[in-house]
Amino acid sequence: MSEHISRRKIFGLGAAGVAAAGAGAIAARSLLAEPPVVHASSTSGAFPFYGEHQAGIVTPAQDRLHFVAFDVTTTRREELTGLLQEWTAAAARLTQGRDAGASGAVGGPPEAAPDDTGEALGLPASGLTLTVGFGASLFDDRFGLAARRPAALADLPRFPGERLIPEISGGDICVQACAHDPQVAVHAIRNLARIGFGKVTVRWSQLGFGRTSSTSRAQTTPRNLMGFKDGTNNMKLEDDDLVRDQLWAAAEDGADWMAGGSYLVTRKIRMTIETWDRTSLREQEDIFGRDKNEGAPAGKKNEFDPVDLAAMKPDAHVRLAHPTAHANAHLLRRGYNYVDGSDGLGRLDAGLFFIAYQRDPRRQFVPVQMSLAKNDPLNEYIKHVSSGMFACPPGVRDAGDYWGRQLFA
Repeated sequence: MSEHISRRKIFGLGAAGVAAAGAGAIAARSLLAEPPVVHASSTSGAFPFYGEHQAGIVTPAQDRLHFVAFDVTTTRREELTGLLQEWTAAAARLTQGRDAGASGAVGGPPEAAPDDTGEALGLPASGLTLTVGFGASLFDDRFGLAARRPAALADLPRFPGERLIPEISGGDICVQACAHDPQVAVHAIRNLARIGFGKVTVRWSQLGFGRTSSTSRAQTTPRNLMGFKDGTNNMKLEDDDLVRDQLWAAAEDGADWMAGGSYLVTRKIRMTIETWDRTSLREQEDIFGRDKNEGAPAGKKNEFDPVDLAAMKPDAHVRLAHPTAHANAHLLRRGYNYVDGSDGLGRLDAGLFFIAYQRDPRRQFVPVQMSLAKNDPLNEYIKHVSSGMFACPPGVRDAGDYWGRQLFA
């Protein structure tokens, strides 16, 4: 064969691609140009990159996360748009199980750095999705975007009891990498950061494992580090009317470039694990309003039994967050557990990296979180230490499009 095909490309092709590679270079070249898309029914498949909406939002939640927030260091608009075009092209390749660079991971002149860092060679696509968002700080006077800042991208209010650390909050641009293999997710972020050298710097990042929400009815409900099923009543991709009304931004919302996009809120919530573990089962269940074993709402037997708010305590977490208490406001949650080692006293630095998508945080996340911050007894066991909000534009339509093109048009 006259051209190098990396093991990662071969895995991205699937069995048909491997057979074609053995049959001849012409067939292999054709398959590499248009790799087949597997709808990630297994943990090794690939989700489509191009579409009306960005992948990684209603996509069935994968098992691993690498989330990063960047600060833009260039002050030249054309350099920023050029970077977004480079990132988009790399993301289109990476999500299909290919290398970050067009020339291949070990291609190009030996005197130059390779186009891909190489740690994902031999690994399949693993359901990788890459989702980009723009923070409010990007809409300052550097790039002429101030007038295009959506009203829904308003600064979050200060919530009672929060102890935010500025160094791990905010950011100009975020990228959410989700995959079933942590090395695939880390590889993707590492290569985007490498491509962005000299134009962006990493402000903060977060690794996550063990999804804490289901975004499809085909998925079982996972558990958070407090041991409770999390996200039983989460909005699901199959809820067509709810998704249209509560998740996707529309042109009539006031920012036409965001039509088909969504607003992302992140919160790093540290849990005082050791204190929680010494709390009685009855108190734990009263705090959540659910049975710990089955996940059934108070007074019921099964997880998906209808919630009876009157059967639980007035300040139960489920009751305070329920849509009926907030003008039918829903969130699409797709958060992750995290463990960042331990502190100097031997206590786990662990908790929930909360991720929620919605049409307008002012009507959805803000009222729900304000109610929880003021009244939720769970606050005795948690503290919010970081926060971010980002406008995630619509999807990339084809190879001639790029992340955020509508914003910069």
